[in-house]
Amino acid sequence: MNLETKICQNCKQNFQIEPEDIDFYDKIDVPPPTFCPGCRFQRRIMFRNERVLYKRNCDLCGKQIITVFSPDKPYKVYCQPCWWSDNWDATEYAAEYDPKRNFFEQYKEFQAKVPYMALINGYTTLINSEYVNHTGHLKNCYLIFNSDYCENVYYGAMVNSDKDSMDLFGVDESELCYEDIRLLKCFRTFFSQDSRNCTNVYFSKALTGCSNCFGCINLHNKNYYIFNKPYSREEYEREIKKFRLDSFSAIEYIKKQTAEFWLKHPHRFARSAQNVNVSGDYIYECKNAHNMYMTRGVEDGRFSQWITLPPAKDIYDLTEWGNGIERVCDSITVGEGANNIKFCFGAWSSCSNIEYSMFAVNCENVFGCLNLKKKRYCIFNKQYSKEEYERIRREIISNMNENPYTDKTGRVYKYGEFFPYDLSLFSYNESTAAQYYPLAKEKIIEKGWRWHDSTRNEYKITMSAQEMPDSIEDVQETILKEILGCGNCGKAFRMVTGEYELLKRFGFPLPRLCPDCRHIGRIKKTNPYKLWDRKCAKCGTDIKTSYSPDRPEIVYCESCYNSEVA
Repeated sequence: MNLETKICQNCKQNFQIEPEDIDFYDKIDVPPPTFCPGCRFQRRIMFRNERVLYKRNCDLCGKQIITVFSPDKPYKVYCQPCWWSDNWDATEYAAEYDPKRNFFEQYKEFQAKVPYMALINGYTTLINSEYVNHTGHLKNCYLIFNSDYCENVYYGAMVNSDKDSMDLFGVDESELCYEDIRLLKCFRTFFSQDSRNCTNVYFSKALTGCSNCFGCINLHNKNYYIFNKPYSREEYEREIKKFRLDSFSAIEYIKKQTAEFWLKHPHRFARSAQNVNVSGDYIYECKNAHNMYMTRGVEDGRFSQWITLPPAKDIYDLTEWGNGIERVCDSITVGEGANNIKFCFGAWSSCSNIEYSMFAVNCENVFGCLNLKKKRYCIFNKQYSKEEYERIRREIISNMNENPYTDKTGRVYKYGEFFPYDLSLFSYNESTAAQYYPLAKEKIIEKGWRWHDSTRNEYKITMSAQEMPDSIEDVQETILKEILGCGNCGKAFRMVTGEYELLKRFGFPLPRLCPDCRHIGRIKKTNPYKLWDRKCAKCGTDIKTSYSPDRPEIVYCESCYNSEVA
């Protein structure tokens, strides 16, 4: 079978369908995509509002709630206790499929009827963790997202099995950590990234098995190093005190100093470990997995991102989750034993054979459903016999191909494509896409997508960033009563008790930015979901890397990096 080249419907760039891709699509009985991998990823995360939260009232019990749905949206929204209760049944909102009308047009009308959960959470697994989203199995957590199995963690995304930590991105199985990116099994690690099995490490990058290191890069199994220079224990402890880690101005100087130091050293073309036959970036414990991004424990997969909980097998174009899933195609937020999921947003708790559905929980054989729990053989939430279900499913697929949905920019959606952009429950600037593909309002409208104009809550700021004490030693518990002003966007924010206690315990100064700006700053320090052709800076061999050719880092191929660094 030969390589097939297509033109993406959205960006109009060429992309390729490999023979092994065709094998996968044939295996799960779907046609190959007509959007390129990057546009498929962008489209999926346009359906996902991770961290833009609003206040509104529950449409069942009337209580004020925190939710991802703004008050002006026309949907019914239930608080978590109400949505997960037995006080209502989504089949009460069932609709009849009309074979004379386009499937996606009917689904869009259906979306306005069925109640939604306020937040996308495993509600029954949360303890004292109300302000979290896309999460499960948390205790005493606050403003963390896309995370599971954490305790006493504040302000993070993609954090799993962590404890007593804050301001994290992509950190797993770690404890007492602060301002870190992509760590695994670390303890007391601060302002660091891309490191594993480290203890008492500060401002370091690409360390493995190290302890008591400061400002270092590319070290393995080292102890008492500062800027890659060895010290005795007594010298190390004496030098560390000189850095004044209680001071905000000192911390900012150290950040600049270490960033400049890292640029003098080689960077591995990709962040990966314990893999067999993989490609992409931030890949760990994977096998036969290509074009992957921030994934762990995947076998036989491609074009997938944010698979945070292993295992996952036979997945193409899956964004977010894992934990025992298999055979998933072009979907988002799928986990906990789900199997054979196609073109869905939200399927978990042992779901199987789910297509074109949103928020299916413990369901089997459903097509075009919404907010459904513990049901089988449903279409538009209407129950059918097995024979009726299979007949109508075949009819819908045939009609989707014969009567495809076309949006106002001319993009065509037949069976085999994820939902059209028009069916997203959120506007572009509310969605996760705004974090990874930031666009101006005018550009968003030009592309046929939506923009949400929201009014900012005008709180009176009682302490600006410039007024915050430089040293944590000068901060008292009264800071919890202050309304702080972000030094970047100007938005008001507050500290919570757990955050204050951790900063005091660590001895680090108050952050000058709001949680959202801190999160965006961490994203900017990670490489993007894209690979470029580049040459190894040492041997000149061709490599594919997420370091674009115009970046200043010294980038090595795996062989050169291992021979010089490892």
